[in-house]
Amino acid sequence: MRGRSEEPPRRRKGPPDPPPRRGPAHGGPPVLTAKRPPPSARSLALDVLDAVLGPERRRLEEAFADHPALGDLAPRDRQLARLLVVTVLRRMGELDALAAPFLRFVPEPPRLRHILRLGIAQLAILGTPPHAAVHTTVELARHGHAKAVPMINAVLRRVAGHAATRLPELDGPRLDTPDWLWRSWVAAYGEPTARAIAEVHLREPPLDLVVRGDPEKAAADLEAEPLWRDVVRRPVGGAIEELPGFAEGRFWVQDVAASLPARLLGPRPGDRVIDLCAAPGGKTLQLAAAGARVTAVDVSAPRLERVRANLARLRLEAELVDADVTVWRPAAPAPFVLLDAPCTATGTIRRHPDILHHKRTADLARMTDLQDRLLDAAAAMLAPGGRLVYAVCSLQPEEGAPRIEALLARAPGLRRDPIRPEELAGLPLVPDPSGAVRTLPCHWAERGGMDGFYIARLARIS
Repeated sequence: MRGRSEEPPRRRKGPPDPPPRRGPAHGGPPVLTAKRPPPSARSLALDVLDAVLGPERRRLEEAFADHPALGDLAPRDRQLARLLVVTVLRRMGELDALAAPFLRFVPEPPRLRHILRLGIAQLAILGTPPHAAVHTTVELARHGHAKAVPMINAVLRRVAGHAATRLPELDGPRLDTPDWLWRSWVAAYGEPTARAIAEVHLREPPLDLVVRGDPEKAAADLEAEPLWRDVVRRPVGGAIEELPGFAEGRFWVQDVAASLPARLLGPRPGDRVIDLCAAPGGKTLQLAAAGARVTAVDVSAPRLERVRANLARLRLEAELVDADVTVWRPAAPAPFVLLDAPCTATGTIRRHPDILHHKRTADLARMTDLQDRLLDAAAAMLAPGGRLVYAVCSLQPEEGAPRIEALLARAPGLRRDPIRPEELAGLPLVPDPSGAVRTLPCHWAERGGMDGFYIARLARIS
């Protein structure tokens, strides 16, 4: 808890601590410790996998950005490291299935399994020449897992001889999707759609940018294609900060589906908007760029600093409030309230494959309880005649329509404000019978897909 002081831990009763290990400095024999491999794309990828899949369950982007050796690598090696990590996270089921026929036991510790997965990913998916994939993976194993080198070498050589025929025989979308997610998506959308979603998750997604000014000109400058309205889409690759116009604030990164909630809220220039759970700030930027007077509220001060930095880069203004949305209230109700609520984020797996390995069914109950409390708070901030948009970047049905139905049962002063088909013109989307919108990763699959969202719009009765 913030502000709480803690007493030093008391010593537990029990046997005395063992004597310290003696090394050369203390007159004893040398202490044998596992050597860490020299910094390289592959060693960095291995460390990041350890952090993401280990007990800490760190988020991929944080583990990658915080690695102390990241700055020592050339840009090309940093890109390779990230490609290695996301390939393993996206296709772990296939990688393990390729190794299984040649393993007599599950390699331990987990870091050894990650080394093997990195090698197989290079052999079977990334097209690394076999001799290079085997050699570099064996070198990783030599640092701390020397006894496993013969096993690693033998398994990789056997996989190399069978991958070309074995990989197409595997059901990748099913193997790479956790059982609980697969069952949920089949129940909600049917097996063909669940499979189409999982197939999109196997590919690196393109980069969507919301641009200011002429989209056609911006697309040409950014080597992108116009996608929808002011959104352009670039292929994978390259540092965002190095794109033309970044420093001048000509665009921000935002998936086309993530741009819908603010558009469907529909404020006019000068209208007052409260953007709840606002960080990392894409919707705040949208609303401010449209001329709205925005109050952006989020419980995370560090994430709000990212919003502040992006506002400064784009030369936009908004009021930023560091507060718990469930208890914070504005001085007066607002005519427009946007709630992009925390959720399991399974609609963003194509961009964040670590979600496949971090989320569990137990997370749903915790998220839906929070979403109900946030919706109650958002409704309390809405002025008579005002409009509320609720959005979650989740594919789980529990986080969508049932939350709105429960809110309407608790709050008779609210009604649905159905989204109209013409508001989605040009997109492969139609509102459902209740007037809400569901986007799926397989929508526009031929163009790279889009994030999965549920979006509903409500109004307070005047």
